Amino acid sequence: MPVRLRPYTSDDADATLHLFRDAIRTTAAADYSAEQIDAWAGSGPVDGWDAKLLRNGTVVAEVEGTVAGFSDVDDDGYVDMMFVSPHHARTGVGSALLRWVEAEARRRSAARLTTHASETARPFFEAHGFRVDARRTPTVRGVRLHNYAMSKPLD
Repeated sequence: MPVRLRPYTSDDADATLHLFRDAIRTTAAADYSAEQIDAWAGSGPVDGWDAKLLRNGTVVAEVEGTVAGFSDVDDDGYVDMMFVSPHHARTGVGSALLRWVEAEARRRSAARLTTHASETARPFFEAHGFRVDARRTPTVRGVRLHNYAMSKPLD
């Protein structure tokens, strides 16, 4: 199935928030406790979700007209979010998003890509040339999680 990338619009807010939570509750559930998953995914509306995705220049991946993933990258090459629907895991959606991220970061003259990858996402980023710079333990809604500061030089 071909992956189509397009800019995020406000019409995508509900679908991307649902996908974000579904990916955390389903895909990441093997690597985090129920308490950590609940803190990370949250529930109910998220203040500023749409504004954040618009501000970050988010791109949406569609498969057969359905939102299958989304990602972003800033001028410094920081990838704040990269999420793929559990229904489209291991189908090339993440790789298509990362190709866009790399191309966009180069277009913006970033020297490297950086991200804070979850335990679940770490192998994906490592398979695409990222390295772990540090293990992090941020607190989200009063619950300690762990993730990895990762980077990849852009030559």
